Amino acid sequence: MSVHLRSVLRRRAWLLAALSLVLGACSAPAPPKPQVPTVTTQTVSSGRLDLQQQLVGRTVPHMVSEVRPQVGGIIQQRRFVEGQEVEAGQVLYEIDPATYQAAYDNARAQLTQAEAAVTSARPRVKRYRQLLAGKLISQQDSDDAMATLAQDQAAVVAAQAAVRSAKINLDYTRVTAPISGRIGTSAYTPGALVSAGQDSALTTIQQLDPIYVDLTQTSAQLLALRKQLDNGALKALDGKAQVQIVLEDGSTYAHVGTLEFVGTSVDPGTGNVTLRAIVPNPDGLLLPGTYVRAVLPMAIDETAILVPQSAVGRNNKGEATVLLVDAAGKVELRIIQVGDAIKDQWVVTGGLKAGDHLIIAGGSKATPGQAVKVDTAAPAPAGKAS
Repeated sequence: MSVHLRSVLRRRAWLLAALSLVLGACSAPAPPKPQVPTVTTQTVSSGRLDLQQQLVGRTVPHMVSEVRPQVGGIIQQRRFVEGQEVEAGQVLYEIDPATYQAAYDNARAQLTQAEAAVTSARPRVKRYRQLLAGKLISQQDSDDAMATLAQDQAAVVAAQAAVRSAKINLDYTRVTAPISGRIGTSAYTPGALVSAGQDSALTTIQQLDPIYVDLTQTSAQLLALRKQLDNGALKALDGKAQVQIVLEDGSTYAHVGTLEFVGTSVDPGTGNVTLRAIVPNPDGLLLPGTYVRAVLPMAIDETAILVPQSAVGRNNKGEATVLLVDAAGKVELRIIQVGDAIKDQWVVTGGLKAGDHLIIAGGSKATPGQAVKVDTAAPAPAGKAS
């Protein structure tokens, strides 16, 4: 084969290969068009929000009385059941009254003697006055009779006071309950010797219905709340604030109390302010020293904004962020400020306004600046912030 023929065949082969490539390229399918993601949005709305604060505290008896003897002697009898309710004036202990009964009887005898002396001296004074008028006795004799009567009358008064004192000591041998409430254990048994003014109490009575709950709030929290109230951002509740008690096991106490006292000073050691609530305790479920939590309604926010926690993310700086759909139908990334959590929602304190379209689902498929299809959801209702 000649050189020219081989050159012609080679050119034809190259032409066939190039033609095959062109035909193959023309028959390749076109790349798919990008799909527009669909997101679910919720229209941001503002509404009334009852702001609540949850504080920790402990229960304190409404009244406490340590029962002590006011006279000395041997305890003869204990007349109560430990741990039961007692009434004011109920006899708790009986102390041997023998010596006090004798002192009382002696005081009464002295009073009778003094009264008899007055009975004898009064007619004498009357006769002496008549004799003095007739100048049958001297003025000195009449004055002595009147002085004797005055002394006898003073002795009656002293004897009456002695009788009252002896009667008081005799009554003190029956130790009574100064207040109504639940009585504790007895530190003394019959046969024990007690004395007036001793340091140790015979027993203790605590009034538990109603019962106090002492709470603590930081001065910073109280200051922030007052500033919001002064600025008009929050509306204070009228009247006494109701207090709902949460027990140690997480259950809600059946009876609602009221906030009765807010401390007038800040504890320099802890920086806390003391608050005191009074709570009904008819069943005696709350015992002194019980750890509880108290939910207090603090104020009302008329323009609160709440958003689902699932719609809030965080950037590299730890700032809260949300995705919105703007007026052009594109995704917008916005930094917001959040406050308290209410179940599965955040209270937004800045960065959002009513009418914004918040992406609550499908946001992972979209990027900021990308156009999206919108599926609208119902707005979330306001709630209570703790």
